[in-house]
This record gives sequence, structure tokens and C-alpha cells, in this order.
Amino acid sequence: MTALQSAQKAEDQQPDAGGAGTGTATPGAAPGAGPETAKPSAGPAARAGSTTDTVLQAVGIGMTLLAVFVLGFGVYLYFLSGVQEARTQTVSYATLRGKLGTGVAPLGSPTPGTPVAIISIPAIGLHNEVVVEGTSPENLTLGPGHLRNTPLPGQAGVAVLYGRRATFGAPFGRLPQVVPGDTITVTTGQGTATYLVKLVGDSAYRILINRAPNQLLLLTADSRVMPSHFVEVDADLISRPQLNPGGRPAVGPSEIALGNDPSALVFCMVWGLALVIVSAAGTVAAIRWARWPAYIVTVPLVIAVLYNLYENMAMLLPNIY
Repeated sequence: MTALQSAQKAEDQQPDAGGAGTGTATPGAAPGAGPETAKPSAGPAARAGSTTDTVLQAVGIGMTLLAVFVLGFGVYLYFLSGVQEARTQTVSYATLRGKLGTGVAPLGSPTPGTPVAIISIPAIGLHNEVVVEGTSPENLTLGPGHLRNTPLPGQAGVAVLYGRRATFGAPFGRLPQVVPGDTITVTTGQGTATYLVKLVGDSAYRILINRAPNQLLLLTADSRVMPSHFVEVDADLISRPQLNPGGRPAVGPSEIALGNDPSALVFCMVWGLALVIVSAAGTVAAIRWARWPAYIVTVPLVIAVLYNLYENMAMLLPNIY
């Protein structure tokens, strides 16, 4: 046998690509089809990429919700709180005018939040603003507040009123624009008292002392953005002083200038938990049942919870802000 014949014989004995070494096609296989190959499974790199996308998506949603939450708090502080204060002022003015007309307006130390006086400062456009008893953050959401351990305006002694600078209607928003020589009138159950502004100071610097026996001090925050001190206006009583019945109570830390209410933190946590529960319940309802009915029920509840949460968060800010 020649070398050429041996090579040809060996070539003839090699198995077919489609058979099992017999030169015949595998039963059931399409003619001309190659061998079947297994599909490659997702490798670690693909799974890691999917996890990263999920995390980034969750972070993006979280940041969006946080931005909406902060924006909502800003809308509440600088817009909705003013609407709330204006409504309260309307009711308080009608109540106090009725008491003044019947001679039963309070002269001593009534319950905090009770309307006690009406103040006007024409130079800064403040007219007929109702003053309530108390200077806690909650009291000052109703309007300017009277410091409870001082006499009422018009009475003998030094009366002190606080007012907000930027939030809840900002009744003392323009108080720093008052200048010596401006007049202030305050009406109580003892009549109308007139004051003449003598000094305007900032607690960030040395405030001059006014030694007049009968005065009115007005305090508000020194900044509309980040208050750290207070502006003080001193005015002398130029009308006849009224009797001071005395018997004033002591005040707490939340009632002094730039004080806040730490107890509101507990209510913030409660309303925050309520927000999580309502949101989770609404999400589950939207997934398991109809989406729009779930939204119609959940959205008003979320708004109500948010409003109460924002209201309590505002109590953690300085009382004259």
C-alpha cells in the first residue's frame, strides 16, 4: 500500500460532524445543523451592574422625596403659616373687640394664647395687630405675644412684646426700620396707650439702657434667614400710665427671646412615623387594588399628616423667627 492510499484510508475512517463516528447524521437533527451549545449564564459582572442600577435608582427616588419634603416645609413656613396667622388674627380681633366693648378684656395674666391688646405702628405699616398672651413658639404663631412676667402695655412698668420676623405672617418683619421719634399705640382693656420710640438696638452689639420707668420693649429676630440675635426697640410711655395689678407668673426657657420648644420633637417623631405608615399603606393599596382610588384616599391623609408635622417642626425654630 502506498503512502497516498494510507492517508486516504485514514481520512475515510474519521467520524462525521453530524454523527457519532459512523458518518451518519444524528437522528432528529436538522441537516447541516452544527452541534448544540449551552446558553451562557449571567456572570458576576452583569449581576453587579444590575444591583448598582437598583441602588442608584433607590437613592435618586430618596433624594427626590427629600427635596419635595424640604420644599414643602419652606412653602409652609413662608406662605401657608401666614395664611394660618391671618385667619387667627381675624378671629382674635373680633373676639377682643367684643370684650373691649363690654369692658371684660383681660388686665392681669390670662391663659396663654388669649388676645390681650391691639398694637399699631404706622411708620412700618402695622395696623390693628392683635397681641396674645405668652411668647412661646406656639403662642407666637397667633401673632405678637406679651411676655407674661411683665405688665401689659399701658400699665406702669416695662412691658415686653415679641413678634416674628419672617414666618407666620411676620408681624414684626419691618420692626428694624423703626427709628427714634416714631409712635406706637396699644389698646387694652384700660384704654389706648401711646409710646414714643427712643432707642433701636441689636443684641449682637451693646444695647443702650433706657432708664425711663414706663416703657414698651419690642423684640424680633435680627435676620430673616439665620437669626442668632434679636433687634430691640425701646419706647417711652407718653400717655398716663394705668394701674398694674401685678401677680405675674414666671416664664420658661421657651418664652425668652430666640427660645424654642424641645418637646415638639416628640410630636415630630410621632407625625413622622404616621407619615411613613400612611405612605406605606397607600403604596400597598395601589399595588394590590386599583391605583387611583388608593391615591384619592391616601393623598389627603398624607397632606394632613405633613401639615401637622411641619407645624411641630416650626416649634423647634426660634420663637421670634
